[in-house]
Amino acid sequence: MNKGSAVLQGAFLLADKLCRPSSLSCVNKSDWSAAGHPILQALQEVCELEGVDSRQRSSWTKTVVCAVWLKLLSVKEDIERAWRENPFFSFQQSLPEVNHVVLLELVKNASASDVYAGFLLHLPEDLICMELKRLIEHVKSEPAREDDVCFFLEVWRELWKGQEKAMVRNDESMETMFAKQVARLTPSSSSLCPQSAKRLKLETQDPPEADVLHILLNALKDMADQVSPSELCFQSLSMSLDALYTTFLIDREVVLSAQEKMDILCKAIGTRGKNEKLQPELVGEAQKHLRASISPSRFKVSRMELSEALRIIAELTQSWKNQGLLSVCEGSCSSYSTFLLKQSVQRVLTALEEAPTAATEKNQLTALLKSLVLPVTESSPEVHAQVLSAIITHRLEDHESFAALFAREPPWTHCDEGWMECLEKNQAAFHQHDAVIGLSTTLMNKLHTENADVSQCRKLMKIIADIFSSLSLEDMNKALASMLRLSSKGFFEFPVPSAVAGGFEQELNMAFNCIIQAGSGAPSAAPQGNLTTAVSLVARVAFQNPEGALRSCCHSAVFNKGAFPLMAKILQHLPGLRGQRGGEEDSERNGEKNRTSSLLCRCLQQTVKDKSLSANEKEQFAKFLGLLMGPNAVDEGKERSFLSPQEVVNTFVLPNLSSVGSSSVDVELSLQLLHTALSLHVQQETSTPHWLMDCSPFPLLYVLSQIHDQNLRCWEELPKGGVRLCSMDARELLVSVLTTVGQAVGAEVEATPSSWSRALFWLYNKLEELDWTVRFHLKPLWGQHFKNEVPSSLLDVCDLPEQEWSGLDLPQYGQGTGLLAWLECCSLSDSLQSTMLSCLSLDQHQPDHVNMFSKGLLVGLTQILPWCSVSQWSRVLRVLKELIISNRLNVPFSLEYVEYLPLLDLRQFSCELRVSVLLLRVFQLLCGSSCSHWLSAEGWAHAGRLYAHAVRNMLSSVKAKLQLPSASAATVSESTPAEPSADPNAPVSLHKDSSVNGQAPPEPGLSKEEYAENKSQEVLFVLSQLFCHVQHIQVMMPGGQCEPLFLCSLEILSSYEAIMAAFPDSCSPLESDNTRHFFSTITDNLLNQEMKAVLQQKIAQLVSSAA
Repeated sequence: MNKGSAVLQGAFLLADKLCRPSSLSCVNKSDWSAAGHPILQALQEVCELEGVDSRQRSSWTKTVVCAVWLKLLSVKEDIERAWRENPFFSFQQSLPEVNHVVLLELVKNASASDVYAGFLLHLPEDLICMELKRLIEHVKSEPAREDDVCFFLEVWRELWKGQEKAMVRNDESMETMFAKQVARLTPSSSSLCPQSAKRLKLETQDPPEADVLHILLNALKDMADQVSPSELCFQSLSMSLDALYTTFLIDREVVLSAQEKMDILCKAIGTRGKNEKLQPELVGEAQKHLRASISPSRFKVSRMELSEALRIIAELTQSWKNQGLLSVCEGSCSSYSTFLLKQSVQRVLTALEEAPTAATEKNQLTALLKSLVLPVTESSPEVHAQVLSAIITHRLEDHESFAALFAREPPWTHCDEGWMECLEKNQAAFHQHDAVIGLSTTLMNKLHTENADVSQCRKLMKIIADIFSSLSLEDMNKALASMLRLSSKGFFEFPVPSAVAGGFEQELNMAFNCIIQAGSGAPSAAPQGNLTTAVSLVARVAFQNPEGALRSCCHSAVFNKGAFPLMAKILQHLPGLRGQRGGEEDSERNGEKNRTSSLLCRCLQQTVKDKSLSANEKEQFAKFLGLLMGPNAVDEGKERSFLSPQEVVNTFVLPNLSSVGSSSVDVELSLQLLHTALSLHVQQETSTPHWLMDCSPFPLLYVLSQIHDQNLRCWEELPKGGVRLCSMDARELLVSVLTTVGQAVGAEVEATPSSWSRALFWLYNKLEELDWTVRFHLKPLWGQHFKNEVPSSLLDVCDLPEQEWSGLDLPQYGQGTGLLAWLECCSLSDSLQSTMLSCLSLDQHQPDHVNMFSKGLLVGLTQILPWCSVSQWSRVLRVLKELIISNRLNVPFSLEYVEYLPLLDLRQFSCELRVSVLLLRVFQLLCGSSCSHWLSAEGWAHAGRLYAHAVRNMLSSVKAKLQLPSASAATVSESTPAEPSADPNAPVSLHKDSSVNGQAPPEPGLSKEEYAENKSQEVLFVLSQLFCHVQHIQVMMPGGQCEPLFLCSLEILSSYEAIMAAFPDSCSPLESDNTRHFFSTITDNLLNQEMKAVLQQKIAQLVSSAA
């Protein structure tokens, strides 16, 4: 037994002696003042031994009350069991026998109503009712004094306020241990199951005879005459109304805003008297009372009806009013009791208006309550500041909401330093995005006032940034989104002091310098730690100035080499910076054009505006946007992109394409962005139209068609002041975009044709002014609405069904141009090529027809070649091979470069040889005097690239027919890498020939090695012919310096050398010497001396291994 227990034991024994000849077990209420003095004095002494530790002082009070209470219940307790199970056994056994008077008087005189109520709340409701009846019986017993009524009301108040959460973390609370002992000592409560930190419940089959509210209201009714002072009347009526409200009139907690709670708390505390320093316990008590008054009661009614409760309260109100106990002197200040009563009256009156029953009693009570005249309570700014600071500093109930309220309020003029000090010391209380936004609003208001304190503003800005940096990533994004709704420039929406702006600029530059330096090694694969740090740095500066931070992001992504993947990853972690897309405020400030553009898009626009970007910067710009349009799994699992394709198209593509003709417009970059946007898989609901339909699709298609129309005449001289919109190299991209847009829009037109028919016909009519081939790229858009319109001359050479095809009278397609139009159709698409081949009108049994067709095709091929893109030229080459294989195209092969007829079998190489000769004839026409003026230097260079493409295809085809040994095959493949077909979906030839496509099968009776040995001479001969043709064309072409043809010649020579090495017997020393001499003679015609020297050096290496 410790010192405190010994002191208390002695006090109880002394009190027991003072009661003689009786004892504490028989003491009366009237005798307590003498007998109880030693006990109260000892309890005060023990509590004072604990010093200022209020928790320990309360613990001693709880221990004494608990021990005395259990002493009353343990009359017939089994000692052997008790000492093992009862933690209070030692102290309890040291006390003399007591009765309930001792317990209740001890509680009353020790001001331990909260302790007593706390123990009650851990008991089943039937035991609570039983103990309350004992309490009421004791209070009503003589001598009945005012302090007895106060004691009763205090217990009632504490019961309604409820029990605080247990402070003990590991061990059970004292209330829980008390409830366990009560369950053990009370036979009727065998089903009592103690639960830590919760009120224990008793499951009973029969409902109790009375409920808590019934007992309390009837007790107050019986004691009405004893409630004589006005303050007691105010308290009693207030508590009765609160009990009525929380039991019958609400079924869930009434939600009050932090501002409403603050007003009530400030008025309540203001009426308690003014102290120099507000105690947090006082604020905590006010909060508990407020919570209890707006939360449903924990005590359920089983006997009392609403009408009965209304009647009892009305009778009490009427009685006290008649006695003048509810009157307040005019001009007197509001007291705590009158303030609480006024709050209770207002709540009940509001709720009674919606009460469905008990009309008579309701009307009676309503009239009485409305007749009460209670003073108005005001609160001072000083009290407001003290209450708010106390809640935040001591982390009282709901301090997060009050922190947000504190943040939103402007600093109090009389205690600005106190506001800042509270914020600085309690930053952890503001770790929520609402509080951060409130602080930001306050700072913005301070910055915009005249004579703002710069040092204080900078200090506050740093505190806000520090608090923001401590938020979780989710809360950071919420705060960023909220800041964007406030202002796109954050704290710098309006001019601020230069010292503040300069400090932020320094922080911004330092943040991005650190990010770029840390990610300069491998930004696309930045370690997670570096990425997290970078995200935090960008978020911090972005919160202070979203527009400034995004501009720096955009500048780094475009102009810092390799930085765009890291910048994209950072932004994908900060979806809060997406902001609103077209808010009203931004529209008013920035104009109509910004209604559909986000802040990031506007920053990107400003970054590249009026700047001449290099090729690398354009590439980084396009890839940066592509990454931001991609799915973002970081964004809470929603995979929502940072930028929508629709937004990018509306911001960066449509404005540029609508300004075609301006020298500042980069059409190819716009096409690249549009292609990227169209390539993304955007998840949309099936009922939702394609996002492209919100991007002016038909005008977009018209502009793309215009660009394509101009591109078809790319080698023509532009009129004065004209601008080349798109290069030949970008035609593939242009056609791909045009076709994809047409397919997407066509699907929507097919789904709802009535909605789009007018726009469809408008576009079709607008395209009449453009080249006739443009419409074929939009075939999915037209559907079955229109026929295929082609030059009438095409119908003369092709049998096309009239129900699907119709002719156009075009001045540039006169008589004899049918094959030109036929070749153009073949080059447009694979499906159209198949149609043209199958419908070609040619009688192969008439040699004159075949000869005329071959000559006409040669002329048409000469006309179409320079204007083809690579994919179109690949289709044309397939058509030529198909025509040659099917014997519809006659191309005589003459041995122009051979003095003696070689005794070789060239049948398997006839297609390659004839195609090569045909292309030679084409270039002879093209380079002739009648056609040489057609093309510009760029046009000739393009024609050379197309011819080089054809030569590489032929070279690959020839080598594929010769099975080389593995080592030599590797050598050849390295020197002349096989070039993939420009169109992987090319249709298979209608006339398959193993000698033309793929490797030829060995002849019967020969092994693969013997077959390759036999064919090596033929392959060398074909390569020599190809070399001569290439050299011939290079010499004919204007300038003679076509680099693609020079590289083709080198590849042919490398292949020639590899075959000679792989098959030594394919070429004798004399033959190799003759070949070197022959090749050198051919090469001598080149004008470019450097090319000539390189080729002749390569030719000198062609030495037979048999030498």
